[in-house]
Amino acid sequence: MDHPENSEEYKGLAVNSGVDQPSIINPYLNRKRFTRRQYTVDEIVGGILQGNVTMLSQAVTLVESVIPEHQEKAQQVIERCLPYSGNSVRIGISGVPGAGKSTSIDEFGVHVLERCGGKLAVLAIDPSSERSKGSILGDKTRMEKLATHPDAFIRPSPSAGSLGGVARKTRETVILCEAAGFDKIFIETVGVGQSETACHSMVDFFLLIQVAGTGDELQGIKRGIMEISDGIVINKCDGDNVKRCEMAAQNFRNALHFFPQPESGWDRKVLTYSGFYGYGIKEVWDMIYQYFDFVKLNGYFDYRRRQQNKYWMYETIDNGLRSHFYNNPVIKEALHRMEKSVQQGEKTSFMAAHDLMQLYINNI
Repeated sequence: MDHPENSEEYKGLAVNSGVDQPSIINPYLNRKRFTRRQYTVDEIVGGILQGNVTMLSQAVTLVESVIPEHQEKAQQVIERCLPYSGNSVRIGISGVPGAGKSTSIDEFGVHVLERCGGKLAVLAIDPSSERSKGSILGDKTRMEKLATHPDAFIRPSPSAGSLGGVARKTRETVILCEAAGFDKIFIETVGVGQSETACHSMVDFFLLIQVAGTGDELQGIKRGIMEISDGIVINKCDGDNVKRCEMAAQNFRNALHFFPQPESGWDRKVLTYSGFYGYGIKEVWDMIYQYFDFVKLNGYFDYRRRQQNKYWMYETIDNGLRSHFYNNPVIKEALHRMEKSVQQGEKTSFMAAHDLMQLYINNI
């Protein structure tokens, strides 16, 4: 590179061209040393049944992968683990962003492990960017106590555009965690507000975390998520915020009177607590265990599990049909043409969709 400092104008000043810098990659690096070993289905299943969290993580990675070979392998693992699942309590935790879900889960998890023992798996769903499709997956950093607890397993997963803020593969991950011996499972959702049906359809208890100052009871009525909640808790009830939290709790109790009685027959409660200071955690868990005693006694617990299994059968069919539709070579070829027709106003969206469906049916 020529330097203007070397011109006649600047006599006595000279700048050397410099030394060529070596590559930042070590030329003697043996890449084969860093190749991850591919475990067989038998090895993964055996490790999961022994409670090996490394094998469990490998299996969850396979479940979340979109590579067809990984999907096929994951389904074999799930089928082998299915007989060992179903022996846990599944708790869904949702709330508006900033309500303190991750901090509360840290306190809830430590409390329940100390109180009841056993093992806890936390499946934290992190929102994915619509542009880059990436996720931070940083929920683990806000669960400092559970992150170092020997009986806890935390797995953050990207939502990947999944409806209800729950990753599409969370259901399968629950089965794997249960087979690995985790008898308590928390599912933390993104907290998108009114689309938590997917989470509700895979848990035994749905806990809604709220904060004070979100509106009066009329605002509460408009939130469809309250209708599917089994319990509501008001977080950050400490310091100068205690009175506001108690008032918010009363407003939510008033709002619940406008909803029909839940199918379980359970009388939903509204409690206050502080996830940061750990106040009221015991009362929240007393409520949750009262609920489990109630629904197991009247048979609703098993009924809900059966309904969930049916729901996920239909969901799997829907996902399979959707995948088969878009991977059909004839549809792939026709999609671009139909998109162009719709954008240019030659066809309506509904007519284009109808034609594509007819084309798909004729070429199955």
